[in-house]
Amino acid sequence: MIIDEVRAFPIHAAPRPATPPRIPRREDAPPMVSPMRRYPDLLPDWRGRWTDLACVITARDGTWGFGFGSFSPPAVSIINDHLGPLITGQSCMATEKLFDVMQRATAHYGTSGLASYAISAVDMALWDLKGKVLQRPVYELLGGPQKSSIPCYASATGHDYGLESTIEWFLELGFKAVKVFFRHGPSDDMDGLRRNEELVATARELIGGERELMVDAWMSFDVEYVVRLSEALKPYRIKWFEDSLRPDDLGSYSRLRQRIPHQILATGEHWYSIPPFAFAAANGLIDIFQPDIRWVGGISAVLRICHLAEGHGQSVLPHGGMNYPYGQHLSFAMPAVAWGERSEGVSPPGVPLAEMVKLPGTAVIENGELVPSDAPGFGLEITREWLEERAA
Repeated sequence: MIIDEVRAFPIHAAPRPATPPRIPRREDAPPMVSPMRRYPDLLPDWRGRWTDLACVITARDGTWGFGFGSFSPPAVSIINDHLGPLITGQSCMATEKLFDVMQRATAHYGTSGLASYAISAVDMALWDLKGKVLQRPVYELLGGPQKSSIPCYASATGHDYGLESTIEWFLELGFKAVKVFFRHGPSDDMDGLRRNEELVATARELIGGERELMVDAWMSFDVEYVVRLSEALKPYRIKWFEDSLRPDDLGSYSRLRQRIPHQILATGEHWYSIPPFAFAAANGLIDIFQPDIRWVGGISAVLRICHLAEGHGQSVLPHGGMNYPYGQHLSFAMPAVAWGERSEGVSPPGVPLAEMVKLPGTAVIENGELVPSDAPGFGLEITREWLEERAA
């Protein structure tokens, strides 16, 4: 089946829940730690005002696939002005070839970063289209179900409703584990270190001793700070320490591995394409790879990362993998993936998870487990009318 058109455009796909939270939102909620914490005068707008993007790839017979990306308008321009014209006229079934084409074609201006976001959206749309043409769910195209369901954990990115109420709601929803994000970093000195430990101690008390607890520093620490904090957190039996350093600082990850060999380390949501994962695997830098399917290069990239991890005895936990059907289908099929993460705020206390879905047709976690849609492609129930309504 020949690709007839590739079109990307900005989109607002925020959920529109009908159920109000059962408790009021806090106005004094502490912000999550960030790489920019040392410059408080530049918060909270330092990440820019870009929106999500939609990528629609239409085959000659009118069948179309949908990819959902980030960082519009620059990623939209990369798709519409470069990648789209490049692959138009090619077979939509040739996902391996087209992924390789896009990787090579962006090399002269950098396959990482914005180019990777654009490649991801195109690749996901291609897999969706491929599944629709073949009338099979994508997870079958990836090898079929490897597990009966995906056990899920919840990431408490925000404290807008208080840590206690948030974790209690997660447990009520049946999540198997919880991840918390630190609120303080190296610029907060010893007081910040103490507050971070108190946060983890509180979380451990709330979830009890039978569930796993993970922590996330979101690219905001340095080696010294991680070493000190990791030692302080030993009594709370942390499953893994995530995203502790700047993603491009692989040398520091090597030093950190040597300093705290006891601690399970996870990262990779801000690594792009295959090389950083290959380097980390070959040099034993981390234990768990966490690529984001919408950022790293799409399904085609994470497939390669999963096989790479298996070859080195490591695991893969896609960043935000349960937020969208793309990660759901891949996780369902891959032996390297044991758990699924639900992030992006998950759900305010009392608001059903079904009302927090961004893309119609996305499967919903039930009692801490998820089974993807078995409809063709990714099972999305998106119409062209919905796209027109949500277009930015």
